[in-house]
Amino acid sequence: MPVIPLRGLSVLPGMVLHFDISRDRSIKAVEAAMSGDQKIFLVTQRNPDHNNPGLPDLYEIGLEAKIKNVAKLPQGIIRVMVEGCERGQLLDLDESGAYLTGEIEEIIWEPLELNEATKTAMVRALQELLKRYCQLNQKFGKDMLRQTLEITSLSELVQQIAVHLPLFYEERQKLLEAMDLAEEYDTLCTVLVNEMEIIQIRNEIQQKVKERVDKNQKEYILREQIKVIQEELGENTLLSDVENYKKAALELEAPEKVKTKLLKEIDRLKGIGNNSAESSVLRGYIETLLELPWDHASQDNQNLKNAEKVLNEDHYGLEKVKERVLEYLAVRVLSGKGTSPILCLAGPPGTGKTSIARSIARALGKEYVRISLGGVRDEAEIRGHRRTYVGAMPGRIASGLRQAGVKNPLMLLDEIDKVSSDYKGDTASALLEVLDSEQNSRFRDHYVELPLDLSQVLFVATANDLHTVPRPLLDRMEIIEVNSYTANEKLHIAKDHLVKKQLERHGIKKEQLTITKPALMAIINGYTKEAGVRQLERKIGDICRKAARELLEGHETKIRVGEKNLEKYLGRKRYTIQKKNPANEIGIVRGLAWTSVGGDTLQIEVNLMPGKGEFLLTGQLGDVMKESAQTAISYIRSVSEEYQIESDFFQKKDIHIHIPEGAVPKDGPSAGITMATAILSAVTGIPVRADVAMTGEITLRGRVLPIGGLKEKLLAARQAGMRTVIVPWENKEDVEEISKEITEGMEFIYAKSMPEVLKTALVPSKD
Repeated sequence: MPVIPLRGLSVLPGMVLHFDISRDRSIKAVEAAMSGDQKIFLVTQRNPDHNNPGLPDLYEIGLEAKIKNVAKLPQGIIRVMVEGCERGQLLDLDESGAYLTGEIEEIIWEPLELNEATKTAMVRALQELLKRYCQLNQKFGKDMLRQTLEITSLSELVQQIAVHLPLFYEERQKLLEAMDLAEEYDTLCTVLVNEMEIIQIRNEIQQKVKERVDKNQKEYILREQIKVIQEELGENTLLSDVENYKKAALELEAPEKVKTKLLKEIDRLKGIGNNSAESSVLRGYIETLLELPWDHASQDNQNLKNAEKVLNEDHYGLEKVKERVLEYLAVRVLSGKGTSPILCLAGPPGTGKTSIARSIARALGKEYVRISLGGVRDEAEIRGHRRTYVGAMPGRIASGLRQAGVKNPLMLLDEIDKVSSDYKGDTASALLEVLDSEQNSRFRDHYVELPLDLSQVLFVATANDLHTVPRPLLDRMEIIEVNSYTANEKLHIAKDHLVKKQLERHGIKKEQLTITKPALMAIINGYTKEAGVRQLERKIGDICRKAARELLEGHETKIRVGEKNLEKYLGRKRYTIQKKNPANEIGIVRGLAWTSVGGDTLQIEVNLMPGKGEFLLTGQLGDVMKESAQTAISYIRSVSEEYQIESDFFQKKDIHIHIPEGAVPKDGPSAGITMATAILSAVTGIPVRADVAMTGEITLRGRVLPIGGLKEKLLAARQAGMRTVIVPWENKEDVEEISKEITEGMEFIYAKSMPEVLKTALVPSKD
């Protein structure tokens, strides 16, 4: 039988189909069939691109068809109408003739042995699938669906659906290769389900695409309409903004270089249009440049009397700080300009460093900007981000100037000792340029890209511990120490400032609550232990809260808090001052120490025990203090002959040095002379005066070296009731600077070496 290979096409039994033929062999096969019984074998190519397919290139199962009509078309093409008849298997293919001929074996279907109920169920199931398919695929005609649903024969229904369903040739080929009606039915059901899934997914995709296109189209149309309306009204936003920017740039108080840069960026904005992603970045940059105070400065208040009055109103004491601010103002008045100093207020927490800066700004009539540096570790926080980065913004210094609106504000760099560094850069190094009066007149922010003049900014930094500030940064600042407050100073601060502030904060009138002076002093001594007044303010706040409740509940109309009823509001006392020992004792010496919450006294105890000359230190001591103890023992051993100490004494006795409050870490060299005195007292049996306190570092040869934190230490000595204090000779000037309130009634012994210390501290013999 003549064979025609079909490309991208598969024919089923009962199907009437038109297709075009252009290959010579296929045309001659049609001619041969027409001259005979008009029957031809149609078989589908596995690959439609092959022009001369052989047996391996064709599917095995094809269809015997009858040619109904042949029509000639231009360019040697003929159109053939065929009707599918019976399935057949291509056994062999002869390619030697003018057209392809094949040996075909007819496929005879086995009868389907099913009962009528099963066939009816299969028919209905297939019809249901077809209905669902038609709901998804609107191209399948309603008339065809109605005709198909009227068929009750299973074989006829399968044939009609397979013929009329719009399938790809691979799917039709699967139906063609079915060996019986049951297999064709299963294949058809599977094809229908797959097609429904594909159509459903395709519909969802098309819906999403349509929604997106509709939205974009809608936005485009709306934008165009807005643009046309704005052009008609003369209110085009971009053009209007550009004009406003240009006007602001021309009126800006700034150098010509800045104006030129601004106008250039404004022209760029006009060129890129309003809908570009870059336009928002450019707008932000232009607005930043316009808001920076290039040449705009405020007028400082040059009245020295007013400045002094404001500083005294806001703060009690702090004479050094006030004196330095008034000196700065005096120089500025005389010189007419004067370079702004870089002040660093160093001291314990709660001593009012931040509020001092605010008072300085108020006294001088300056704008006040606070920049918190605690935990800042990114260099870009100071220098700004480069504009190439997404979300770039100016650094904190440039932002502070922008916030102040003038180029000569007071800028507080809070917690400068707590800046750190990581892989993003060294923040402290970035501050070097900011805080150098020789360089900061042309400070360059990475975002602004133009030099900023910081020379007129009055920088005030605060720090708790100067040891953590890098040396080059420390060198650029003028250090003003804000020391611990005395009990009297705390009393004045509480009476004049803190009580008033807490009453206002808690909504209590002055006549409703009174806190007496003895009560305030009792709070200072018994409920707080600090260098500043932060904890004191909290305790006053506690009293105000409890008083507010009593007033609201109607128990009282006026409340008076005195020393006697203080425990009702604050509970029992938390702290007690360790007073001097009642009697002179052997091996016990009172030392003085500096802590982060002020000064304290340390009672150093030494015991001797029979042993092998071992040396034991307890009380959670740091490495420096341990070395001081070793130095003290070495010195005592070197002078043992002067005190008639046996030569083998240190080989037969163990020495144990202990400092009470073992849970508190202690370190520092200033306990050197204290430990040496305690050891010598224990070794010789000579008692130490109970009313003597001492501080100083010891050397191996017995010299006494100077120490720091003297004000806090003397304050602790006064509270403990010490009458005599031994301090290093080189600290004599420091003692003279301390207020009489602390030093009055105390005797000071200025020691250069250990013999002077021992002469004062040890109780003289009665012999």
